[in-house]
Amino acid sequence: MQKYLSKPFPEERDDWQSTQIVALDFETTGLDPARDQLLSYGCIDIDRGSIRFGSAVHEYIRSDSPLPASSVVIHHITDDTARAGRPLKQVLPQLLERLSGKLLLAHYKRIELGFLDTVCRACYGSPFIIPTIDTLELAQRVLGPQDDRAGASQLRLFNLRDRYGLPQYSAHDALYDAITTAELLLVLAAELSPKSSLRVGDLLTRR
Repeated sequence: MQKYLSKPFPEERDDWQSTQIVALDFETTGLDPARDQLLSYGCIDIDRGSIRFGSAVHEYIRSDSPLPASSVVIHHITDDTARAGRPLKQVLPQLLERLSGKLLLAHYKRIELGFLDTVCRACYGSPFIIPTIDTLELAQRVLGPQDDRAGASQLRLFNLRDRYGLPQYSAHDALYDAITTAELLLVLAAELSPKSSLRVGDLLTRR
């Protein structure tokens, strides 16, 4: 954790297109970091406003416990696949090195931040800290208030993908969802400020 925090994060006044961003997505056994497990992660870099597809990484995280059927139906990660993954204690240092000194990008940040904070506290006794961009919150700003359930459903990642005509990928795959989140950021940034450059602070989550 000390190594992770040794690199300074981008400043809020920086032009966002001059920064390095990592789009990250997790697949898990559930939504509660206190009791559920990480099963896979996918990430891809955005460097100076461009998605670097050669940087894409997808990896399974070892789980020896039987997976709940309700989660397998969603992400299609089986017990055999989970047992073949690397242990979290091997995956986590490399993931932190990837994120060090950069901005984190996620769609509905509570999942990624919640699980990262939980595992960092368990492994290192330290909270996880990173400036974060949440494409769900950016979409709320662009589209306006979503007061009813039908409106809120339009903020789901795959619905926003369809709304903006982004490429079709399989849903609930960590890497594909990370790529979709990266593509969505480029679209939403252009919607928020089509003529002038945005600062990092304009994109960061405030909640």
